[in-house]
Amino acid sequence: MPILEAIEESLSGGHGAGTKDACHGGDAGHGMGSTERIGNPPATTPPATTPPATTPPAKPTKPKPLKLTKTVLKSVEKKLDHLGLPTGTVDGTISTRTHQALCAWRDISGLTLNRKGLDVPLATSILGTTKLPKADRPDGIYVDKTCQVLIQVVKGKYKRIVWVSTAAAGYNTPNGTGHVWKKISGWHESSLYKDAYMYDAMYFRTDRPAIALHGSVTNDLVHTYPNSHGCVRVWRPTVASIFAETKVGTLVKVYGKY
Repeated sequence: MPILEAIEESLSGGHGAGTKDACHGGDAGHGMGSTERIGNPPATTPPATTPPATTPPAKPTKPKPLKLTKTVLKSVEKKLDHLGLPTGTVDGTISTRTHQALCAWRDISGLTLNRKGLDVPLATSILGTTKLPKADRPDGIYVDKTCQVLIQVVKGKYKRIVWVSTAAAGYNTPNGTGHVWKKISGWHESSLYKDAYMYDAMYFRTDRPAIALHGSVTNDLVHTYPNSHGCVRVWRPTVASIFAETKVGTLVKVYGKY
């Protein structure tokens, strides 16, 4: 090849035996060393998003204050009766028997003992409960003279709450702790009072050996107030169940004041 043509071919890149691209390993291509140009990607607009709908938090509503309507009073009586605190007739009237039940509720709930009526806090606590509290005293029999009720505790639970009548004015059912030392089942005549019959008697004071828990000829003698000659008159037939479950040696505690 003439020298002049060789120089021109060298300057023009040549069309002869194609040389390999050192980076890509392919043909160098035509013309003056052309290169692939990568352009900017097309501009994109993110999809529009809608913020999630939000619901403002509801304003807390205050519970309506409880009012001691006849309906509420009836509900309280019904709840007490269901829990085993007898109220007499469930009719929305706070009777003397209802007062006894309210008094007994205060006793087992650790509140101040009294025979007052129903107030809103007491009604609220009664209506809000589903079962009796756990007993806060040892197993035994408890005679509450303030409320005129007997409370039986068995295996750490309040098993029975029953109406009683303790000693009338001029007589005495002594406060204090004793233990059942003698039991007489069925009917027998009092050793102190002629024609005074006692049913399922449980004697619990050796220093006052005639004092007993017992049923009477009629429940009319189990008043809502103290009216015995010193014994504790217990509502029948509940006294029979207590008698059957009470062993000699069982604790008996009398407390309170009417």
